[in-house]
Order: sequence, then structure tokens, then C-alpha cells
Amino acid sequence: MESNKLCIFTFINHNVDFMKIHPFLKIWVLIISVTYLILYILLTPSRSGQAPDAFVVVNNDVVLTNKNLSQRLKDIYSVFSGVYESNPEMVKPNWEKAKQARICSGDLLKYIEQVKYQLIAKTEHIPLDSAKEMPFSHLKRKNDYKKPTYFFLANTDEGRSGIAIKLKTKIDDYRNKMLDLVDKPEVNNLNTILSTSGPYSDADGEKQNWQRHFFYHTKLAGDITLLNMFESDVYNAEYEVVDYLYRSIGKRNFKFDKLQALVLTKSNYVFLGDDYQANVILAPNDASQSTSVYLLDGVDYLPADMYKEAMKLNSKQGKIMIRFPARKLGINKYAGFVRERTSKGQINDYHFGDTYIVSKPLLTVSATKMNIFYIGVSNPVSIAIWGIPTEDLVPSISCGIIQKNSEGNNWLVDIPPGEKQAIITVYADVDGKRRDLGSKMFRVKTLPTPIATIAGRSSGGIDSNILLAAGAIAFHMPGNFDYDQTFTISSFTMTIQRGYHYDHFQSNNAYLTAEMRDQIQSTNRGQNIIFENIIARDSNGTERKLAPITLTIN
Repeated sequence: MESNKLCIFTFINHNVDFMKIHPFLKIWVLIISVTYLILYILLTPSRSGQAPDAFVVVNNDVVLTNKNLSQRLKDIYSVFSGVYESNPEMVKPNWEKAKQARICSGDLLKYIEQVKYQLIAKTEHIPLDSAKEMPFSHLKRKNDYKKPTYFFLANTDEGRSGIAIKLKTKIDDYRNKMLDLVDKPEVNNLNTILSTSGPYSDADGEKQNWQRHFFYHTKLAGDITLLNMFESDVYNAEYEVVDYLYRSIGKRNFKFDKLQALVLTKSNYVFLGDDYQANVILAPNDASQSTSVYLLDGVDYLPADMYKEAMKLNSKQGKIMIRFPARKLGINKYAGFVRERTSKGQINDYHFGDTYIVSKPLLTVSATKMNIFYIGVSNPVSIAIWGIPTEDLVPSISCGIIQKNSEGNNWLVDIPPGEKQAIITVYADVDGKRRDLGSKMFRVKTLPTPIATIAGRSSGGIDSNILLAAGAIAFHMPGNFDYDQTFTISSFTMTIQRGYHYDHFQSNNAYLTAEMRDQIQSTNRGQNIIFENIIARDSNGTERKLAPITLTIN
């Protein structure tokens, strides 16, 4: 265990100069570094019992990190595009480089995703298309390290052939292309984020190359998580390059005609007790200009003449950090403006504002009767999230139909035959924008086979008069199934043994025929009656053969 810890801290030291990292990325480096530590502790093949389950948690955190990093990149590209439109002649060189960075990153991310799906397909013995759709938590061979090792290293322990060396080559090529887009001394962190040069060593201090260090005897669960972490590295590298290209525009001596304040949020959906965080960014400006930032919570717009009622914030190099404690459930809003004073004494105000949702963890999507959906019935579903009225929630489903229950506040889900799982995604309309609040997956099953009865019995002794009074085959669902009756009995056979002879009588519905009733009346004590070949039809018209009923006349 200690040697594993030493290994990961050595890795971090060789790959991250934390103090030189861009401020926006420090939190992600911390997350990824800690995750790497957890990952390496779990990678040992002997930890076969709990490790894959733990990887589900670790991998989900990495995937969420990548989603946030991807959104942050979209935000900065949006800002960069606006600045380019303001002054295309001067911004074009850096903007063209930023577009090259986006293309290079997209190509490498696409390749890593391809490797991930190929790995899953080969290890799980499933088609590639199925591998793309299978959730991480549903993998059956998360603990397998033999097939993944062969996949990455082929026939050699050192990985001189196989997918790992191809991946390393693409990462090295990507890193060199990204470095060519910037002044290398200006972006020190790029030299380490995607470095594959090492040095690397195992728990015993023996030297290793990059491909063996990461992929030798690594479980499928660990490999998938590692590949997602490499995607994090790509996002970080791309952000470093694009942010540098954006910031370096301000070093040139030119003016922008359309300055504006833009809000870049970490997330517009915040849990109660956390912090809402955002950055207000101005287009690059002259260093001789001074800026002041005024902010007021709970308003849609802050007039310039109300600056005394607002909170004054500090700004640095055109960037302002906003942080609110999330204390009020529901939709929150704020507004402010950036006041800029030019070297000639001119004052310009640039207004901004945003809304965000504060919720109690977590979004609740639950089937009110069972934890799965059944085909052939309307499955009631409860959907709730703190601070947002039910009427503002807009759920969708990956298959079938979800619609509001006319008799209450819940929803009803109907799933067509042939489906194995269904995903409900919930949106909310906030200030004219549709926001994704989260998703939940449900398993889909066919209805369980009912249990046939007559007079409430499926076996044992019975008085002939009670049997005649019942008059029909009925059924009940298994004890843990909580839905209304959904089957009808379409036919059955009654068999009576008389000595060594068996008489069979057929009914084409659930009821005893007149002939059957006559035969029951003429039975003697101790005589057996069997109701068999009982056919029940569900709401989709599918027939089920139920277990027989064997009774003895008292």
C-alpha cells in the first residue's frame, strides 16, 4: 500500500507543477490527483472484491469533471469568438490558433473514446455498438485484467506493440502540436500535463515505460477510468492553450469597439450549502484602464446610479470571481456592472447578470410502486426537486411514453415490448431556458407470471361445494408485485382421475363448464382434480402458461 502511494505521488510530481497552474485549473488538478491516488491503490489485481465497485464511484467523478471542463471550454471559445467579431483583423492570428487547438483536441478525444469502446467490446465479448451504449456500472468483467493487458500490450510485457504504444504516439503528437501554438516559456504547465517521458517505476522501484506503467495487469475498470483521466488531461491542455491565446491578445496595442462583460459559470445548478461560482470576463483591455465591479444579489438589473447599494468586488486582469453561498432554495438571481475608467478619464459601464438554481441534493426520480418498470402496465413515477414547482419540470424518457397522471402530481410511464432499460431525464424551464437537472436509469422487465387459484387455493384439500361455488379460475400476482390485475384467463383443462382412467374437460375461458360442474358433483372423497394447461393473456396479448392447480376432494 505504501509503495503504491509513493508511486502516485511521484507521478503527480513529474506531471504537475501545481504552483504554476492556471488558477481556473487548480481545482481540477486537485480532483484528478486525488482520483489518481485512489485509482493506483485500487489497481492491484489481488484487490478483486471491492475494487470494481469503487471504480464506479471514481469513474463517475472523472466523467463529471470532464463534463465541467468541456463546458468551461465552450464558454471561453464563446468569449473568444465575440472578441474576434469585435476586431477580426487584430484577433484573427490567435483565433485561428485556438480553432486549431479545438480540432487537435477533438481528434485525440475521439481516438481515446474509440479505444475505450474497443476495449469494452473485446473484454465483455459484445459488439462495438453495444459497448458504446453499456453503462460503466453494468460491465460484467470489470475485474478482468488479462484481456485488457493483451489489448494494450499485445504479446510483450513492455508494450512494444499493441494499442498502448499507439495511444502514447498520438498523445506525444498532440502535445507537440499544442506546444507549437504557443510561446513555450509562457505555458509551463503544458510541458507536464501530457508528458509520457516519465520516469516511471513500479512499487519495487523497478523502471517501467509509459505503456507498462499504466496498462500492465490493470483491470478493465481501472483502464476505463484511466482513459477518462487522459481525456481530462486533454481538456486541461486545450484550456491552457486557448486561455493563453486569449490573454495574450491584451498585450497588443489596439482597441475593441464592442466591449462587454460576460459571465462564465461553473454551474447554474447548485446544491444547498455549496457555493455558486462564476467569473465575469471583459474583453482584453489596455493596462492603463482601471476597473471597478459592483454587484447586487436578488435583482435582474443594477442601474449605475445604485452603485452605493451594491457590493464592490476586486478585479484582476479583466477577470472577476463571483462566489455566493447557496442558502436560498429555488431560483436565485443577481446583477451588476463593470465600471471602466480610461486613461483619458472616460467612464464606461458594462452590465451583466445571471440566474442559478439552489436545490437540496438530489433530484428524486422514483417509481412509486417498484424500483423497475414493467412492460404492459402504466408505471407510476414520482419526480421532485427542491425549489422548483412541479409544473416547471419537463421529464423525457429514452423509450416509451411518460405523461402526467391526470389524477395527481405524479407521472405515468408506459414501456413498449423488447426494451431492457429506460432513462428518465428531467429538465426545467428557467428564465426561458431549458436546463438539464439530471437523469436516472430504470431496469425494464416483463410482467411476472401470475399464480393460478380456484376458491383461493392452488393445492391441498377442498370441499366440492366450495369448489362449485367459486366457479372459475382466478389468479394473484407474486407477493412483491404491487400492480392492478393485468391478466385474463383464456382457457384451461380440468382432469379427473377415476381408477386408472383420466377424463379431460376443456374450458375456453376462466369459468367451469356445465360438464365440469356435473363431474365435480359426482366426485368422491379423496378423489384428485387437476386444473392444468391454464393459459393467461396479458394486456399486450402475450400468452403465459400458469402452474397447475392440484386439489383433493374432502
